[in-house]
Amino acid sequence: MKRILALIAALPALLLPAVVYAQVQAPAAGDGSAIPGALDRAFGSLGGTDGPGMSLSLQLLLIMGLLTILPSLILMMTSFTRILVVLAILRQAIGLQQSPPNQVLIGLSLFLSLFVMSPTLEAVNANAIAPYSADQINAEQAIDNAGKEFHKFMIRQTRERDLMMFANMAKAPKFQTSADVPFSILLPAFVTSELKTAFQIGFMLFLPFLVIDIVVSSVLMSLGMMMMSPMIVSLPFKLLLFVMVDGWSLLMGSLASSFG
Repeated sequence: MKRILALIAALPALLLPAVVYAQVQAPAAGDGSAIPGALDRAFGSLGGTDGPGMSLSLQLLLIMGLLTILPSLILMMTSFTRILVVLAILRQAIGLQQSPPNQVLIGLSLFLSLFVMSPTLEAVNANAIAPYSADQINAEQAIDNAGKEFHKFMIRQTRERDLMMFANMAKAPKFQTSADVPFSILLPAFVTSELKTAFQIGFMLFLPFLVIDIVVSSVLMSLGMMMMSPMIVSLPFKLLLFVMVDGWSLLMGSLASSFG
């Protein structure tokens, strides 16, 4: 549990340009002030393992800021966006409005994202969380190490064209290596690439269901049943096709392998 909380605290800090430090005197023993001591033990010193910690007000402000931007970071720095968009397009292609419901799609996207991101999370734990928990590195070094691992994942999934577009817009100098690309340029390029890939996969998913709709509509027109909605007739056939080809297994496997 401690490692999970430390990881959650480390992810939003990748975007923080700086942290304000303040030195306060530790509360005396037996004064009943347990919360400041717990926060000091949890955060320690961001400037070094032996330096002064942050004041209680700054610690609370940092926690509230992390909780605010954490959902956005989960969306923008992992595989969550691509998976959720593809699942939403699939539901629209089949013709189902609320099945599976949004909660199921979000939960499925979250756990599949954990599966896809497991190598990155294991590297973050080995290079950042575990050394920080053992007091081998300070928080600043742990955040930097975690950022490098997420940077490697994001740069692999980002198209060079999207990266160059945002680099030109920011008037950034030419990067010697991929590791030199800052997060301010990598993040929008990564999200753009993920959306483009998701729509490409969604288009390929939409085609077979579109063919079924066209065939059913043509048959109904030829039979003179113009008042009957083609969606009512085509929906069972689309569900049958999806089940017969084991669509969920194929889709989940294809989505996971698309990040290879």
